[in-house]
Amino acid sequence: MSDSNITKHALAQALKDLLKTRTLDKVSVGNICEACGMNRKSFYYHFRDKYDLVNWIYYTEFIVRVRDKSHVDGWEMVEDLCDYFYENRKFYQNALRTEGQNSLSDYLRDVLTAIFTEDMARAFEGEPSIRPYAEFYADAFLCALKKWLLQKDCRPPHDFSEFLKKCLTGLYRQLASYETAPPSSPRDDPS
Repeated sequence: MSDSNITKHALAQALKDLLKTRTLDKVSVGNICEACGMNRKSFYYHFRDKYDLVNWIYYTEFIVRVRDKSHVDGWEMVEDLCDYFYENRKFYQNALRTEGQNSLSDYLRDVLTAIFTEDMARAFEGEPSIRPYAEFYADAFLCALKKWLLQKDCRPPHDFSEFLKKCLTGLYRQLASYETAPPSSPRDDPS
């Protein structure tokens, strides 16, 4: 491992240790540096801010790992994601409590939107604007994920991923079954 990666991993471990007992908004870059015996200059050489470090942790621990796996389908990846968040739930409970620019929530929303956009391009062939649908699903998924992780005794990851699958595939199928217009409502009946 290069010196740069050793430094990044040391900073990441320090942040993970700090987030076991406090929320991200209560942790400063100074706290992170002090916890691993580095100076702020080292931190800022590698990361823009603490949010960038949180996003790097997620990327290196999950995205890089999942990229090397060959999933049968998207739901297998969702199961891996739920397992990962569950295994690291104390860290992510505290990281996800902080909202705003560069937050983990924003980063996850972008990642999920890209995934849903790619999936929906196949399901909604010819649809001129898939992004609003993808953003809707990304927001719903992120909201459910946060609610699940922030529960005191959250259900096991397999149960949660099955819950997500039932919720999302039902709506997904309904949307995909529309032809050019949604079914008419009783108000559309001229009689």
